[in-house]
Amino acid sequence: QVQLVESGGGLVQAGGSLRLSCAASGIGFGIRAMGWYRQAPGKQRELVASITGGGNTNYIDSVKGRFTISRDNAKNTVNLQMNSLKPEDTAVYYCNADLIDYGLGRSFDSWGLGTQVTVSS
Repeated sequence: QVQLVESGGGLVQAGGSLRLSCAASGIGFGIRAMGWYRQAPGKQRELVASITGGGNTNYIDSVKGRFTISRDNAKNTVNLQMNSLKPEDTAVYYCNADLIDYGLGRSFDSWGLGTQVTVSS
């Protein structure tokens, strides 16, 4: 069993910053890649940023230069530093992990429950 728990969401004014964190807990698993998704009201869930085990990162165009994704492999965590926030960044942000179950020798995905980010104008 693997659980992902997000933290760091909240309310901030436009131009402000927030730092989201996601911690993976459990035994007998490894993390190949992690990412952050978001879903705004009336919108489809979208991938915001991802990071591979090799440290390669990808971002959607709308957050490039403002958001930074990072990993702490020793703690099985992924972070999303969000700067220069805009009202259009308002959404529920979800942590996602591409996992390996060492016991069963198979890959699977896990999702956090989400954390609300609200940016006021």
